[in-house]
Amino acid sequence: MPRSYLIRSLLIVLLGWLSAGRLCAQTDEPDQTVIYRTVGEHELKMHVFLPDDFEPSDRRPAVVLFFGGGWNGGTPGQFYPFSRYLAQRGMVALAAEYRTRHGHDVDPFECVRDAKAAMRWTRANAAVWGIDPQRLAAGGGSAGGHLAAATAFLPGLNEEDAKLSDSCVPNALILYNPVIDNGPTGYGYGRIGDRFPEFSPLHNIGPAIPPPTVTFLGTNDRLIPVETMRTFANAIRRAGGRCDVHIYEEATHGFFNKRDWGNLRYFEVLRATDRFLGSLGWLQGDPVVELPRDAPFAEPAE
Repeated sequence: MPRSYLIRSLLIVLLGWLSAGRLCAQTDEPDQTVIYRTVGEHELKMHVFLPDDFEPSDRRPAVVLFFGGGWNGGTPGQFYPFSRYLAQRGMVALAAEYRTRHGHDVDPFECVRDAKAAMRWTRANAAVWGIDPQRLAAGGGSAGGHLAAATAFLPGLNEEDAKLSDSCVPNALILYNPVIDNGPTGYGYGRIGDRFPEFSPLHNIGPAIPPPTVTFLGTNDRLIPVETMRTFANAIRRAGGRCDVHIYEEATHGFFNKRDWGNLRYFEVLRATDRFLGSLGWLQGDPVVELPRDAPFAEPAE
């Protein structure tokens, strides 16, 4: 990579950092951590990020975010930066724990049950956290994106003690290179097998109108083909829903993660997420993080 490009990239990052102002000075650590579900000896926690002017009497939009890791591992810390940003923008953001193969010796079906429990708990406790229960989004990356989509589309795989009157269905979806096809040619079929019809979001779209959805994917993602994402988006649209698709040239799986300040695509994904939520009326004003016009951006949303 030419040295001039590296210097320009560093300057771009510095400008973005300065424009974020107080946001970048904030810690990424959660404001509170609470137990939302106990399964056997396992206590699953919700890592809660609150706006500076939070009051329990608020009725703010909120999002529950699920980490990626192939249903094998991972931590809520993956979405701490996103959560802090969205809290600074006025939302309540919650990064959820869930059981995984390596941490708890469970299969992916149990991951879905935990995700549904996390959404139900959040909606049932909306008054505690100043949340508007009709403006609750689900989001996540990779397998975490699958879990977010699962809460919207899968009718089964509810937790054993589920209070079905507390809906797990989100009012919006934010999906970062999500696993959405678990069929014979999709991701994870070796583990899911013939049960894919009850597990795969792509195979469960409709008849209900899907929630507004935004997706992000790189053209060099070795796990999720671009064509699969477009098939998913078209299925949502045929069912009467909205699905924005952001395609990033040459980006690989997990490109959206905030690895360091040099990841310009992290800022663009964050800004596009902000604008999607703004289009729903959930956020007001322009995104905090602004990048120069010549920074590498995604293709326009489809």
